[in-house]
Amino acid sequence: MGISATAAIDLWATFANRVLGWPRTHWGMVGRWIGHMRDGQFSHTSIGSSPPVVHESILGWGFHYVVGCIYAALYLMYVSAAQLGQPTLVSAVLFGLVTILSPWFLMQPALGLGICASKAPKPNLVRLQNLVIHTIFGLALYYSYQVMGDVCTATTTPTEGR
Repeated sequence: MGISATAAIDLWATFANRVLGWPRTHWGMVGRWIGHMRDGQFSHTSIGSSPPVVHESILGWGFHYVVGCIYAALYLMYVSAAQLGQPTLVSAVLFGLVTILSPWFLMQPALGLGICASKAPKPNLVRLQNLVIHTIFGLALYYSYQVMGDVCTATTTPTEGR
């Protein structure tokens, strides 16, 4: 679920970049941020001005997908704890929107972009992109669960006539 939901937002980001002209997230800068953490530096005035880190792009993309998987696991734990039975479209979209708190209040400030990207060149565009992407993430969590459930049911249902 986490991989497919993260891939869905990456597909959207590619579409939005090519069709709408929206900038893409530079996962290498996120990798740079992660790479500097091993030296004890957790925040930057401007991540672009910080020294590069070996394999920062791979590190950033890997972090992006690991976080997507962690979010998916947290969502399933929430569904179980809330005794919802199974994910619902509304709970998945709301969960997706809640995940926006991490970039707005942790990652963007740590990269030097300020709270809610307030220091970005176009903060309102970044906020709009974040809202759209995290909504799509929630939708993709829900539909990924539905597809996985269908696949699991199809592979575990006994064949008639045996």
